[in-house]
Amino acid sequence: MSRLAQLAPLISALNHRLGAFFISYLALLMAFILLYEIIARYLFSAPTIWAPELAQLLFGAYVMLSGGYLLAHKGHVNVDLIYNRFSPRGRAAVNLLTSFLFFAFLSVLLLEGWTMARESVAMLETSSSAWNPPIWPLKLTIPLGATLILLQGLADTLVDLDVLFNGPAIEEHGNDA
Repeated sequence: MSRLAQLAPLISALNHRLGAFFISYLALLMAFILLYEIIARYLFSAPTIWAPELAQLLFGAYVMLSGGYLLAHKGHVNVDLIYNRFSPRGRAAVNLLTSFLFFAFLSVLLLEGWTMARESVAMLETSSSAWNPPIWPLKLTIPLGATLILLQGLADTLVDLDVLFNGPAIEEHGNDA
C-alpha cells in the first residue's frame, strides 16, 4: 500500500501548482478587467460590452480549475465538530466510508461535463450576448476541473488507506486549519 500512497504527493503537487496559478493569476486578471471596466465606465463614460462577460467567463474557469487545489489544502467546507475528535485512523476510516459519495458525484460531473464540453466544442458554441465570445473553452474546464478534483480525491483515498492500515506517518500535533 505504501507504494500507491507515494503517488499522493505527486498528485497534490500537480494540483498545488495548477491551483496556485489559477487562483493567483486568474484572480489578478479578473481584477484588472473589472478595474478597467470601472475606469472606462465612470471616468470616461465609455463602458465596454466585453469586460463584465469576460470576467464572468474567467471566474467560471477559476472555480472549476481551483477545486483540486482546494481539496489538496482541505479548503472545502467541512463539519468538524465530531470528526476532529477521532484519531488519525478514525478519520481515515470515516473518509473511506464517505468517499463513495465523493466519487459518485465527481464521476457524474466528469461524464456529464465531458458530454457538454464535447457538444460545445463540436458546434464551436458562443454566448448569445452582444459581444458573443466563444464559450466552448470554458465548458472544457468542467471535465478538466473534475479530473483534477477526482485525482486529488484518489490521492487522499490512497493516503487514508495507508493511514488506516499502517498508521499515520507522523504524529499530528494540533489542527492545521
